[in-house]
Amino acid sequence: MSQRDYFEKDYYAVLGVPKNASQADIAKAYRKLARELHPDSRPDDPAAESRFKEVSEAHTVLGNADKRKEYDEVREMVAAGGFRGFGGGGPGGPGGFGGFPGGTGPFGSGGFRTEGINVEDLLGGLFGGGGGGARRGAGPARRGRDLETDLRLSFEDALAGVTTTLRVAGRAACSVCGGSGARPGTTPVTCPTCNGAGVVSSNQGLFSFSEPCRTCGGSGRQIPTPCERCAGSGVETRSREIRARIPAGVRDGARIRLKGKGEAGSAGGPAGDLYVNVHVDAHELFGRRGDDLTLRVPITFPEAALGTRLTVPTLDEPVTLKIPAGTESGRTLRVKGHGAPTANGRRGDLLVTVDVAVPRKLTKTQRKLLEDYAATDDTAVRWRLDDAMAAARGA
Repeated sequence: MSQRDYFEKDYYAVLGVPKNASQADIAKAYRKLARELHPDSRPDDPAAESRFKEVSEAHTVLGNADKRKEYDEVREMVAAGGFRGFGGGGPGGPGGFGGFPGGTGPFGSGGFRTEGINVEDLLGGLFGGGGGGARRGAGPARRGRDLETDLRLSFEDALAGVTTTLRVAGRAACSVCGGSGARPGTTPVTCPTCNGAGVVSSNQGLFSFSEPCRTCGGSGRQIPTPCERCAGSGVETRSREIRARIPAGVRDGARIRLKGKGEAGSAGGPAGDLYVNVHVDAHELFGRRGDDLTLRVPITFPEAALGTRLTVPTLDEPVTLKIPAGTESGRTLRVKGHGAPTANGRRGDLLVTVDVAVPRKLTKTQRKLLEDYAATDDTAVRWRLDDAMAAARGA
């Protein structure tokens, strides 16, 4: 595809974002479309691969702030007639430039002229590709795609930390050549044209232009004997197992990044990252509030009134908890250092909430004892309510 084709294509429309979209919005739109259109996700859709490449091409330009700025400026100049002859019918002739409006050159009357400079040579470096001839390299190095996977853990494993095996499907380093792209026993060689730089420069009057090397396609290397499995790309699509260490104290909904464990890059590019979305099962006894664990324990009325000592469970060994006399239902007591592990190596607390249990049935002896107690109890437990009703009646 020529650079002329690039300028005629609206990359903002390809990604479905407005021209004033932020870089974050562009990245978000690209990730969404890339997940939807990746050939691995839609193997039965022949148009998905073409659309995926189009979206990737748009992100290559708009996802880079400098390239995006150049892209916007060039499209504005083309739209304003600044590159006459761009479409083949202007004063500069096919493929040439006739200068900007109002003069013989790009800067008006008396300015220097740019006839004869090919638009694809002039702006070839903007899009990471040469204008004309076929590439004989593996293409420029590209970072691999980021991947996501889900992991479900028990409550205990989440707090203790665990080493687990994740199974991920996607592009990975070729199992035959190890990602080099070269047949086993051979190695890639430095491109003789660009000496490994991946770009070549040329001087044209007042301008110095750089464009990707057409010999190696911008990768800076050549593969004389490509690997038969991956055809020189260095990657293949397959499932693989990844050993991952999940830190102690991980929370439900956490998103863990495993650097370099995503899809393999092409032409020697770095691998993407793997993001692990953690889901933690509920526990039959314990809950969690930040770094603290929660526990509800029932106590009897005599225990609440007289006070007692309880043995309560923790994730380690049971501990003894003192219940003060006169404890009300719903009161929360704190047991230091028996919560979830924290990032600084410490642990949160265990928050024990007591619920005073009311017996559903009483024996005759129990009822008689409670009635005797009630007859001697003059505690005004509803004094605030009584005061409020009295004030309402007085009003």
